[in-house]
Amino acid sequence: MKGKRFRHAITIIGEWLGHPMTFALVTLYGLGWVMFAGRGIDWHGVATMATLYLTLIILRTDRRDTEALHAKLDELLRALEGPDETLADIDQREPEEIVRIREGRRDPERGQNLDPT
Repeated sequence: MKGKRFRHAITIIGEWLGHPMTFALVTLYGLGWVMFAGRGIDWHGVATMATLYLTLIILRTDRRDTEALHAKLDELLRALEGPDETLADIDQREPEEIVRIREGRRDPERGQNLDPT
């Protein structure tokens, strides 16, 4: 039970880090660093801030792509006749649970996994 709560908390934190407001928080952190550090900001500080911004940009881009993919897949599921309704809300589950569901789905005609990877 404890592990499930931890995984859920990590997922929520990942979603928060992909939010545009996070850029403002990192900027406030950088301004506070410059104002309250005794000697100001050096190259190490600039590199640290650049790393934080690049990480947030990557997270934001990944979140945008994921949300777009989910919207497209939701539309495909709605357009198909008789879709498996359990897949419609699969994005609300934990990643490990999604992997188990994907591994459990097989093509009944060929006996192969439906996942192309």
